[in-house]
Amino acid sequence: MPPGPFIANNPNVVVLLDAKSFPTLFDVSKVEKKDLFTGTYMPSTELTGGHRVLSYLDPSEPKHAPLKNLIFFMLKSSRSRVMPEFEATYSELFDELEAELAQKGKAFFNDVGEQAAFRFLGRAYLETNPEVTKIGKDGPKLIGSWVLFNLGPLLRLGLPWFVEEPLLHTFRLPPALIKKNYQKLYEFFESSSSPIIEQAEALGISKDEAVHNILFTVCFNTFGGIKILFPNTLKWLGRAGTNLHTQLAEEIRGAIKTHGGGKVTMAAMEQMPLMKSVVYESLRIEPPVALQYGKAKRDLTIESHDAIFKVKEGEMLFGYQPFATKDPKVFDRAEEFVPDRFVGDGEKLLKYVTWSNGPETEGPTVGNKQCAGKDFVVMITRLFVVELFRRYDSFDIEVGASPLGAKITLTSLKRARV
Repeated sequence: MPPGPFIANNPNVVVLLDAKSFPTLFDVSKVEKKDLFTGTYMPSTELTGGHRVLSYLDPSEPKHAPLKNLIFFMLKSSRSRVMPEFEATYSELFDELEAELAQKGKAFFNDVGEQAAFRFLGRAYLETNPEVTKIGKDGPKLIGSWVLFNLGPLLRLGLPWFVEEPLLHTFRLPPALIKKNYQKLYEFFESSSSPIIEQAEALGISKDEAVHNILFTVCFNTFGGIKILFPNTLKWLGRAGTNLHTQLAEEIRGAIKTHGGGKVTMAAMEQMPLMKSVVYESLRIEPPVALQYGKAKRDLTIESHDAIFKVKEGEMLFGYQPFATKDPKVFDRAEEFVPDRFVGDGEKLLKYVTWSNGPETEGPTVGNKQCAGKDFVVMITRLFVVELFRRYDSFDIEVGASPLGAKITLTSLKRARV
């Protein structure tokens, strides 16, 4: 939790520590989600045009349903573009990484990976490559500075404590300092989102509120997730070694040939059980959003594996998701990356994979707070693994740490022999 100045009424915070108690956080009949996206700290709405965007709304609030339906519309309308734009964008990414590797003997993934992610999202969602607009290649940098102002009190940047505490954890960073950067993002989304804005107005949402919500969904939720998830997936795959790489390459290429007619299709990906399991295991072992919150709507009793606890109305519930998704009473070898964990009978464990603010076996609705883009994120992470092993037999990495996911340096990329 952030320090005292940010905590409204200084509530008790109850931490849920296992897979049995954790789902209480998803039950909106028991917990309220209003202004709790970032826990006891609520960023200034000046950072989002004066609007409380969808992530901060409880399903009981009147604007929640139309705004979530707007995001569903954006996802649905982009369906035909996702696969071809992903293949095109990530082919460009791999070309760039290979060139850097040939020149320098190693290639740093994260920066070019973030450029590719934002380029892909613009092409898929908005039919616009942001790099050919006024945004240019500044998108990830603009998003990064804006996110810092949203999450400053929650972050550990690795600075000395006597710098970090007064700079980030005592006072809000003034939104005015980031206004110009945010305006550049706003103008890009305003000019590129016409069909989505038209749908918003049909749903009774003003153009301004729609643009701020589209921006937040694409930049904070989706881009922010990819920024963490893709490097972490590379980390676990790289550490797993050549044997897994060989199995994935054989499965992926075989399914594309047999079930996709030589192309990546949804039908072909459904015939890749190991690939699908690897993606779920990445989401299980290191969820891209580790923290969830809820406020008890009434007096509750919450069961863990070992006991029953009384929680009072108004108390804050907090879950650090890896406690639940690495619960040893649910998962064998819970701390290990087990690539085939979710193959065959292992699919029964998917209800305990909860990275999306809900079980993997359930879906987002206007009545819950599960991530609207849950299936989109799973699909593009699958596409990332598929494109990787279509092109390469194996790869080697070096891993560094950062406050937001792994830092990946590629030291070799072994091109597919077939």
